[in-house]
Amino acid sequence: MSDILDHTALIKALPAETKAQLTKRSDAAGLRHLALYLGAIALCMLGIAVKVPLWPVLMLPLGILLVFLFTLSHECTHQTPFETRWINEVVGHFCAVAIALPFVWFRYFHLAHHKFTNDPERDPELEHGPRPSTLGTWLIYLSGWGYWRAMLSTLITNARGQAAASYLPDRRQKDIQREARILLAVYGVALASLLYSPLLLWVWLIPVLIGQPFLRAYLLAEHGLCPPVANMLENSRTTFTNRLVRFLAWNMPYHAEHHSFPNVPFHQLPAFHAITRAHLKSTSPGYAVFTGEYIKHLQN
Repeated sequence: MSDILDHTALIKALPAETKAQLTKRSDAAGLRHLALYLGAIALCMLGIAVKVPLWPVLMLPLGILLVFLFTLSHECTHQTPFETRWINEVVGHFCAVAIALPFVWFRYFHLAHHKFTNDPERDPELEHGPRPSTLGTWLIYLSGWGYWRAMLSTLITNARGQAAASYLPDRRQKDIQREARILLAVYGVALASLLYSPLLLWVWLIPVLIGQPFLRAYLLAEHGLCPPVANMLENSRTTFTNRLVRFLAWNMPYHAEHHSFPNVPFHQLPAFHAITRAHLKSTSPGYAVFTGEYIKHLQN
């Protein structure tokens, strides 16, 4: 495969045994990663709860860990982090509570994104308009304001039974409504608890607010500045980064690879990257570099 291929030709050219190996899922790999991830969250929360010296500083790494649960939720929509189906479902719903991302609804939203990646007319990630094009809209985007507003609106709409997007199947409407009502009830109890203790403010609410800009910057690199074409090796970006970021994002910096072959679980993406690397059309040598390039494209 020395010639440059698009994603469909590349996947078609893979031997059957290679495809089988690449798509092999593992509870052990997923649970090991999850244990390390949740352990890091627990350590940060414990340090804040017992008020170790300089404990407010821990809210930043905690916030980054919490908001990057988005990438785990995203993987769970594909049923790939774990071999056992119910574990994917439980973990996906856990992430939903932490970051206000209703899991049942998000699965269909995200599958539509895969089907129409970077299509300005049909990609649901672009349904509220294109990615930021001015410095002002970029800063607002980084703040996370758009995300929190959209999720609150989605939860309220879904709870009313008014979810009407074309990608949402009628058979799941009751599940989507029930999910939204449960999440809103949980958040109501959480807010009420602040009348008795500010703990959730320090270990959850403030951290997810200050962590959101890091997730927004990361997500913008996935498809920002990529052309609206059908080739997943071109409309999605792979960003070369360090192990810490790959750990946080469950190897999703290999994003062109993920879009090309979504059935590949996170722990197999490095192996798939070795196969796809020569065919990648959109890459960046780091998130700082991408951000610098993106800023250059912003209008004053």
